[in-house]
Amino acid sequence: MLGADIQVLSVISWLLILTLLQLSLWPYLKKAIGDLAFPVAFPASVLLFTIISWYCGLARVPVFIALVPFILLLLVALYRREYSWNGLKGEGKWEFLFLVCFLFMLNVRFVNPSASFAEKFMDHGFIASVMRDPVVPPFDPWFSGGYMNVYYYLGYWAIGALGVVSGAPSNVVFNLALPTVFALSAVTMYALGHLLLERFRWLLLATFLIVNPSFLYEAVRGTAAGSLFWNSTRTIPNAINEFPLFSLLWGDVHPHLIGMFNQVFFIFLLVFSLKRWGSLPNHGRWCVIGLSALSLGAMPLINTWDILLYAPFMVVVGVLVWHVTVHQRGIQAPDRISGVAGRLSFRVRSARTCIVNATRECISVLRKSPGNIADTPLGFLFLVPPLAVLLWVPFYFQLNTQGIQGIGFVVSPTGLPDFLLVHGIFLLVFIAYLWRDIIKRPWLILLVIPFAVAGYLSAAVALVPLIYLVARWRPDPVEILAIAGLVIIIFCEFFYLKDNMGDVYYRMNTVFKFYFAAWLLLGASGFAMLGLMLARWVRPRSIPLHARRILALVLAVGFILIPLVAPVTMFEGPRSLDALAYIDTSHPGDAAAVAWLRSLPGNISIVEAESGDYTYYSRISSFTGIPTIIGWPFHEFMWRGDTSGWYGTRMNDVRSIYEKPKETVALMKKYNATLLYVGDSERSRYHVDLDSADIMPVYDHEGVKIYTPRSVNYRAF
Repeated sequence: MLGADIQVLSVISWLLILTLLQLSLWPYLKKAIGDLAFPVAFPASVLLFTIISWYCGLARVPVFIALVPFILLLLVALYRREYSWNGLKGEGKWEFLFLVCFLFMLNVRFVNPSASFAEKFMDHGFIASVMRDPVVPPFDPWFSGGYMNVYYYLGYWAIGALGVVSGAPSNVVFNLALPTVFALSAVTMYALGHLLLERFRWLLLATFLIVNPSFLYEAVRGTAAGSLFWNSTRTIPNAINEFPLFSLLWGDVHPHLIGMFNQVFFIFLLVFSLKRWGSLPNHGRWCVIGLSALSLGAMPLINTWDILLYAPFMVVVGVLVWHVTVHQRGIQAPDRISGVAGRLSFRVRSARTCIVNATRECISVLRKSPGNIADTPLGFLFLVPPLAVLLWVPFYFQLNTQGIQGIGFVVSPTGLPDFLLVHGIFLLVFIAYLWRDIIKRPWLILLVIPFAVAGYLSAAVALVPLIYLVARWRPDPVEILAIAGLVIIIFCEFFYLKDNMGDVYYRMNTVFKFYFAAWLLLGASGFAMLGLMLARWVRPRSIPLHARRILALVLAVGFILIPLVAPVTMFEGPRSLDALAYIDTSHPGDAAAVAWLRSLPGNISIVEAESGDYTYYSRISSFTGIPTIIGWPFHEFMWRGDTSGWYGTRMNDVRSIYEKPKETVALMKKYNATLLYVGDSERSRYHVDLDSADIMPVYDHEGVKIYTPRSVNYRAF
């Protein structure tokens, strides 16, 4: 296990890098973003560092160069005296929230550090591969000779690149990733609360901290504590319905969770544009356009499923930004409009006038100065999508994945009890928010009857708040977010995206990935609605500033310490930030060999045993980032397909390397493998026979032997 000094220094250097990135960008956002520039600088700086470091990897130059622009920005800001104690003190609540959330999750990882189950082998392996050789595309540690361009890997790149420049080892970086994701998400969600609410802005943070009704149901029925979270995320048959709190505690550093901070950031940018576009100066609009393009463009690379939802949502919000901006230049509504026909006629005339005005303005601007397109109501809509693609063009040329194979129709929709056990809390809040509208126009409920009769009862229930939100239509960001979340969960009742998960789990990925995004949208809107209702019911109370600060400090300390005293341990092992500490006692031979292998430089690859997915096999490539011939076969099959017949060939070749000594060296050369690993797993999986193979040992310790072909320059090892 790594010493405590290395772990502490890794945390400090990691936080220093994040602080450098954030503070260097903050002064340049103040004029554009205004009062929310400080929290925006947190996710924006991480994304900006990610894209710069990614291009460094593409150009095959050290990723440390990605720090240079931020250092220059910091020096210029210092020269201009952009930083002052009073200015930083005024932004203290954002830094305080970031550190509290970071330390809370750090303690969660401290009691659950092990990269030992679920998809943690894969997650650590990808991070370790990026850190071992940060080039674009990164090497696939589970497919020697292959690259990660078959999968959305940018989240792993972002974490790995931060690890490289901070100097932290990958086994600690693995446990710094989720504290960072959670802290970035929380700060941005709180900033979103400042856009949506005047009071109770902190309520939006509950999006990350609440459980679904299924968890409560399982607890009431007496489910064992160790199974509560798991069962609550497997409520829908043959699917996964994870929510943020489970994912954070479960601890897989997986794309859907890494991308959470970027999703929240993009939601913030959409709401910010909708509320403030008309009042922004030209440079402010360009800043919002650039940040939105950076965020939207990163989505396919972090978690491709997100772009399928947020790209159309961005278009809708872009249209609304245009509508809100130019509406005041159109005709004004008379005080009273009688009848449905009158209201419809006014809306048609208003829309026509707005379109004419916007079109004329855009044409005029383009004729005089095309560079000022951002200064028009349609600038956000027209500029963000193409810029989002242009920023990451090389990625799309490199992409070589199976992808989605079409859209299917759901013939067995979710049962209503299961649906309510997942989404019931948000639906209840929406109904409470809309109860006056429901009483006023109860006949609108009749619109859901056809869906209920057709067997889509869950969709019918979700349609009730959606119909009333649409019926009372207004460009209110709170309601727009709710509409977006409802549309997603209703979509999942009728359609699914086809992949190669088979006939039984055909909906699994669609429900898994789309529900997670829906939770963020439903949570932000639902808790904002709750805040609006509380603001009507609860009178403001004046609490002295020092009392508020003391209360916040007490709550923060209690929150940070919860993981150390509460039963949140998912896996028995040492308390540490070293993700590989557990193998010191469970597999001491592997632990020593892994430490030796991690110290080796150069472009090397290794042969080790494989035995399917979600097992301890393929552990050496996962723990070191050194590519092996084949790791988890089914995962690679999902990403690559098997058009070349590699699936059976690679697994058979690995067996032959261990069991047919005359073929050992030839097969190692076939995959450019320089090392051959023999430990307990290899001996239990194969009939190892290497005595007559043309290889020699370069490592022999605690039951583990590592060989290399005699033709290889063994002095390198």
